[in-house]
Amino acid sequence: DDETEAIVMIGEIGGNLEAEAAQWIKADGNRKPVVGFIAGQTAPKGRTMGHAGAIVGGKDDTAQAKMAILAENGIHVVNSPAEIGKKVAEVLS
Repeated sequence: DDETEAIVMIGEIGGNLEAEAAQWIKADGNRKPVVGFIAGQTAPKGRTMGHAGAIVGGKDDTAQAKMAILAENGIHVVNSPAEIGKKVAEVLS
């Protein structure tokens, strides 16, 4: 039942997979609301971070840029993982 389900997408700095997923979600006409969070918001530019060695290489790799791309594609973006549950409840109500 699409009215009682939401998708949660968690991404990280570096790379472009989150942007590709957001564009796919919008283009596909996804019927379920999507809540997104991008980890690494305080990561310094150019520094290797995380388990996968994510590197913020360009302006589109930053957490802030990825969060903007998600929002532009209709994803409900939160600033903290602690806000995910509240946002899911909000978009489902």
